[in-house]
Amino acid sequence: MYMVIRKYTKVRSVADAARRAKSGIGQILRESHGFRSYYVLDGGEGVGVAVMIFDDRESAIAANDRVLAFVQASLHDLDLGDPEILAGEVLVDIETDASSFVKAHPARER
Repeated sequence: MYMVIRKYTKVRSVADAARRAKSGIGQILRESHGFRSYYVLDGGEGVGVAVMIFDDRESAIAANDRVLAFVQASLHDLDLGDPEILAGEVLVDIETDASSFVKAHPARER
């Protein structure tokens, strides 16, 4: 697996950026070969972090280029600035057993 992390440090509204990006970036990623998952977190004080996970490096790079183009074209009014980008092979992957997760957290759906 390969992970790309984009960190923005001067986001006016991380919640607004995430809401607006969800459909556009979601569509790009769903159409991208090797896509596994995407997460956005609000780090507080204008920090927003996006995490993308793919099967391999080539898929991640191809999708990341399309995502960055979308962000520059569609979210420019949020003054996100240039992100710090970290990327690399995932070395450890620990996941919960879905059935035990649902039993422990019945209000949550996976």
